[in-house]
Amino acid sequence: MAEEKRWIIYTIDDKPPISESIFLGIQHYLTMFGATVLIPILLAGAMKMPPAETALLISTIFLCSGITTWLQSTIGNKLPVIQGGSFSFLPPAFVIIGATVGKGMGYEIAIQQITGAIIVASFFEIILGWSGVIGKVKKYVGPITIGPTIALIGLALYKVGAPVAFAEGKGSSWLVAGLTIIALIIYSQFLGKKSRIFLLFPVLLAILTGWAIATIISLVGIVGPGHPAYVDWSKVAAAPWVSIKPILPFKWGFPQFKIALILAMVAAYLASMIESLGDYYAAARMSEAPTPTSSTISRGLGTEGIGCFIAGLLQTCNGSTTYSENIGAIGLTRVASRYVVRWGATIMIVLAFITKFGAIFTTLPGPVVGAMYCGLFGMIAAVGLSNLVLCDMTSSRNLFIIGFAFFMGLSLPEYFDKFPLGANWPVGIMWLGDIITTIGKTGMAVAGIIGLVLDNIIPGTEEERGLKAWAEAG
Repeated sequence: MAEEKRWIIYTIDDKPPISESIFLGIQHYLTMFGATVLIPILLAGAMKMPPAETALLISTIFLCSGITTWLQSTIGNKLPVIQGGSFSFLPPAFVIIGATVGKGMGYEIAIQQITGAIIVASFFEIILGWSGVIGKVKKYVGPITIGPTIALIGLALYKVGAPVAFAEGKGSSWLVAGLTIIALIIYSQFLGKKSRIFLLFPVLLAILTGWAIATIISLVGIVGPGHPAYVDWSKVAAAPWVSIKPILPFKWGFPQFKIALILAMVAAYLASMIESLGDYYAAARMSEAPTPTSSTISRGLGTEGIGCFIAGLLQTCNGSTTYSENIGAIGLTRVASRYVVRWGATIMIVLAFITKFGAIFTTLPGPVVGAMYCGLFGMIAAVGLSNLVLCDMTSSRNLFIIGFAFFMGLSLPEYFDKFPLGANWPVGIMWLGDIITTIGKTGMAVAGIIGLVLDNIIPGTEEERGLKAWAEAG
C-alpha cells in the first residue's frame, strides 16, 4: 500500500515549508483564477456595470472565495479543495438580469434581486447539509453514479477550452496557447521527473511562461489592444493600491426577495451540490484520502451553504461551491495538503484588498487561461473515468447506464439551451420551468441524476455495481 502512495508528494496533513507553501498556494489560486474572473466579467457585462464597479465585483468574489475556503478546510469536509463561484448560478442570474436591466432598470436592482434569491436559497443547502439528509443517501451512490458526474464536470466545459485558448483562430492566440500547453506537458510530464521545482509548480510555471510570451508580443507590437493575447499593463497603473469596499455587506443596496426567483435559484443549488459531491470524491481519490463518509459530505455541503449565505451578504452575484480546477492541479502537482490550500485562501483574502495586485491578475490573457482549462479539465474527466474501474465494465447493465448518463449529460444541456422551459408556461408555474431548465442545462447534474436513479432501480449485484470495492476503497 505504501508503494501506491509514493506518487503524492504532500498528503492532506503535511505542512510543507512556508516558502514552498506560499507558492503552491499561489499555484492553486492561479488555476481557478480564470473562472473566478470570468464569472463576474460575464455578470458585469450583462448588467452593464461601470469598469470600477466591475473591478469591485471581482475583488469581492476573491474575498468570498478565500473566506469560504478557510471555512471548508476547518469546519467543512477538510479536503484540499478551494471554494469559489459556480457557473451553475449563472442561468437564474441571467433570468433576473433580463427582467431588470433588460427592461431599463439599473444594475443595482439586478444585484439586489440576485442577492435576495441567493441568501434565502442558501438555507436550502445549509439545512440539507447540516441535517445529514444528504449524507444518508451516500449508500445509494456508487462509482456508476460518481464516474460520469465527475467526468462531465470536465467534459461539459469543452466550450471554454480550445475556443478560449485559440480565440477566434487568431494566429497569435494559437502561438500563446499552444506554447502554454506545450510548457504544461513538458513541465509536468518530463521535467517534473528530474527537477523538484517543475515537480511542484508545473501549472504555475506554465502560466508564467504563457503570460511572459503574451507580454513580449504585446510590447513589440505583434498584437494590439483588443486582441485576445494582448496584455494591457495600463490597467495596473490606473488602479488604486488599497480598498476596503469588498468586505462591505450590501454595498449595492439591500436585497429584494421574490419567491419565483428564489425557487429558480434552488435549481442552481441542486446542480451545485451534485457537482460538489462529485468534486469531493474526485479530491479524495486524487489525494488518496479515504472515500468521503456521510459525515464528510454533510459537513461539506452544509459549509458550502454557509459560504453561499456569505456570498449573498457580500453581493458576489454568485454562490459558493467546490472548484474542479484545483483538483486537476492536485493531479499535476501531486500536492494535496490542506495547509497549502489555506495559504491559497489567505492570498485570495489579502489580494482582495490590494487593488493593484488584483489589477495585475486581470492582465492574464485569455489564451493562457484557455490553455490551462485544456489541461486541468481533461485531468478531471480522467479522474471520473478512473472510478469506473471499481465496477464490472463487462456488464451490459453497467455499460448501458454509464453510456446513457454520459450521452444525456452532453446532449440534454444542448436541448435546453435551444428550448428553455417556462417562457410559454402559465405565469403561476413559470418558476417550475426555470428550475427544470437550470438542472437540464447542467451536464454533471443530468449525468448524476440519471446514474443515481438507474443504478438503484435496475437489478444488479453489489460486486457488479462496484459498491463493495467502493466501500473497501474508503
